[in-house]
Amino acid sequence: MNAFPTSYRLTSPKSGDVPVSPATVLAPMAGVTDTVFRRLIREQGYCGLLMTEFTSSHGIVKSVRTVKVHKTQRYLSFQPDEHPIAAQLFGSDPRIMAEAARICEDQGFDAVDINFGCPVKKVVSCNGGSGLLRDLPLVGEILGQVRAAINVPLTCKFRAGWNDRELVYREMGRIAEDNGLAAVAMHARTREQGYAGVAHWPWIAELKASTRLPVIGNGDIRTPEDAVRMVQETGCDAVMIGRTASSNPWIFRQIGEYLATGTYSQPTEEMRYQIMRQYFRMLVEQESLDIVGKMKQFATYFTHGVRNGTKLRVAIYGEKTPEAVIQRVDEFFTQELVAA
Repeated sequence: MNAFPTSYRLTSPKSGDVPVSPATVLAPMAGVTDTVFRRLIREQGYCGLLMTEFTSSHGIVKSVRTVKVHKTQRYLSFQPDEHPIAAQLFGSDPRIMAEAARICEDQGFDAVDINFGCPVKKVVSCNGGSGLLRDLPLVGEILGQVRAAINVPLTCKFRAGWNDRELVYREMGRIAEDNGLAAVAMHARTREQGYAGVAHWPWIAELKASTRLPVIGNGDIRTPEDAVRMVQETGCDAVMIGRTASSNPWIFRQIGEYLATGTYSQPTEEMRYQIMRQYFRMLVEQESLDIVGKMKQFATYFTHGVRNGTKLRVAIYGEKTPEAVIQRVDEFFTQELVAA
C-alpha cells in the first residue's frame, strides 16, 4: 500500500526546482479558478499548487502587443500569497504558445502548464485542448518550442485520449518526457466522455508505470478517502482536485486532517455562511468583473448541503447589486442558524 506523498518537485534544467508541498493541486477551471477563488482555497490550507483558469495564448500575446488592458490579463492576475502558482495556457500555434509562456514567466509565475484536456467544443474545434490529442506531432512541437522559450518548469495536463478507441496517454507521457517537462497531469476520462461516466484510474497507474516524470492524478476525487485511494491504486505522485473544490473549498484541508488523524471535520452551516461572506467580500475588494454574476454562480456551489439552500439561491438570483446579495445571505443565515 503506497503512502500518500508529502511533496514532489517541478524541475527545470534552467531555473532549478519548484517544491510542491503538500502534493495536492487545485485544477484549472474556466470561470472558477480566478485569483479570488484561488486565495480562498489557499486560506483553507493543505493545497500545494494553484493553477489559473485556462487562458488563450493568442489572447495573452494580443493583449501585450496592443498594450491594452485585456480581459485575458485579468485571468493571469495573482497575488504574492498564491505562490507556488502555475499559468495554464491553451492554443495550437507553437510560436504563439512559446511567446505567451514567456509573458507568463515574466509576470512571475512559478511554472507554465499546457492544456491538452479541455473537451469544450469551441476550444476543440480550434484544435486546442483535447483536440490536440489527435495530432501528437503538433503536441511535440508545442512542448518543444515552449520548453525552449522559458526557464521555469513546464508541465501539461491531458485526457487519456479522444475516446476509448483512441487512447494516447502513454504516448503523451513519452512526448512530455522527451521534451523536458517537469510533470504531467492526467484526467482519467476521454474527450468523448466529457465529465460523464466514471474516471478510469487504472489509466493513471499505466501512465505512471510508463514514464519517469511525476504524474498528477485527476478525476472523481470527491472525498479525502478518494484522494488516498487514488494514490494507493495508481502510485501517482500528487492528486489534482477540480469540481469538488467548488462546492467544498475545505477538501484540501480535510485531506490533511484525514492523513493526520484518520478522520476529518465536515463544514457546518455557520462555516458555509462565513465562507460565502468572505468570498463575496474578496470579490468586492478585487473589483472583479461581473461581481454579482460571480456571487450568484458561487452561491450555487457554496449552498450545496445547506438546509433550504434553494430558497437562498432563488432570493439571490433576483438581486442586481453586491450589497443586495450580501443582505440576502445575511438574512437567510440569520434565520436558518436561529432555527437550528
